[in-house]
Order: sequence, then C-alpha cells, then structure tokens
Amino acid sequence: MKIFETERLLFRHLEPGDLDDLYALYRDPEVRRFFPEGTYTREQTQLRLESYLQGYRENPRLGFWATILRESGEFIGRCGLLPWVIDGRAEIEIAYMLARQFWGRGLGTEAAEGIARYARDTLNINRLICLIDRENQASIRVAEKVGMAFEKEGRDELGPYLLYSMSK
Repeated sequence: MKIFETERLLFRHLEPGDLDDLYALYRDPEVRRFFPEGTYTREQTQLRLESYLQGYRENPRLGFWATILRESGEFIGRCGLLPWVIDGRAEIEIAYMLARQFWGRGLGTEAAEGIARYARDTLNINRLICLIDRENQASIRVAEKVGMAFEKEGRDELGPYLLYSMSK
C-alpha cells in the first residue's frame, strides 16, 4: 500500500514478498558498513522483516517502508520514520538505506526530504532527528541537505553516534 511519492520515488508498506530485495540490501557489507551489527543472514533478515510488518503498536504510522524507483518499479531500499527515546526524550528519526547501485544520484537526499515533508505535513511531527556514525560522511551530507544541524554526540548500547536534528 502506497504511503507517499516524491518525484522519482514511491514509498509503500513493506510486504512479505520484499524478503529477497531486503536481504540483498542487508547482506551488502558496504551498505551495512556503519551499522554495528554488520550484515544479516537471510534468516536474520526474515526476522527483521517480520518485525517491520508488525509495526509499532504505540504509533503505527511509523516504521520502515519499501523505497521504490518509480521509473522502473525497482525496490532500491528501505526508509522510514523510527521512534526512539534519547536522554529521556521521545524522538522520531528519519532513516534511509539505499542499495549501493543507487548511490550518487541524489536519491538518498530525495528520500530524506520526502520523509521529512511527509512527517511534518501529514503526520504533524515537529522535530526530526538522524542518528549517524561519525565516519558516515554521506549520511551527514544528506542530513545537512535536508536542513538538519549537528546537535550533539551520544552513545547507546550500539556505540557512539552523532545526533542531527531539525524542527518545524
């Protein structure tokens, strides 16, 4: 089911049939380079997909979405909005992950801009964040391009991160 579109992308709810595409994304060591848990096996990806399909009971409007290239209908990634509690504060993160062959085309920025617009205009979310590994310069550039600014450094059970944020 379609959630929203941008000029080149369509965002829809993930489906059980997305397993092969999601696994291709999650097993790529370059795509997963800045994720402390690294790559996933097919079984781990299946468990993640099942979790994504269940959604967040507290806020079912949030979660990961299949990201589709409108021109071809190809699954190119998974993006979305994720709830977090950071330093006792409820936060909503813009999350984006695209397959490597789609990097360098401005699609990550387009995805993040579209998600931010959807969050503000449709879901009425006033503050958005990105949690980024300090070495992930591409994600830092995307966050800055969509209007986010560095707020602080933090650390959680997965390790250190940079927190970028923007408010309405």
